[in-house]
Amino acid sequence: MEARATAKFVRMSPRKVRQVVDLIRGKGVEETLNALQFMQRAARVPVEKTLRSAVANVFNNDPEAAHIEPSDLYIKTAFVDEGPTMKRFRPRAMGRATMIRKRTSHITIVVGAKADK
Repeated sequence: MEARATAKFVRMSPRKVRQVVDLIRGKGVEETLNALQFMQRAARVPVEKTLRSAVANVFNNDPEAAHIEPSDLYIKTAFVDEGPTMKRFRPRAMGRATMIRKRTSHITIVVGAKADK
């Protein structure tokens, strides 16, 4: 039994989001939520929101999930893909222009029960 949640077009660089996702992969949900609450990274907010959505999907989308405790859930897989990049231009010296890349991320988290291991 597993559930998936995806946050798309998060206005944050995938490299920064991956630093947070790499820390939580494979851990228990309660442990992870506590760790994210005290983490001092901007990427923790969309990652926490996606994780909470995945946990809610377990209980809302699966009728057999009524007997599962939230403490029995763990993060099966978590990954960050690169989304589209918005390109903007900034004026520079001597009439030149340089491109500013505003990167986006797609965060995917899959949560499962420990009995499924």
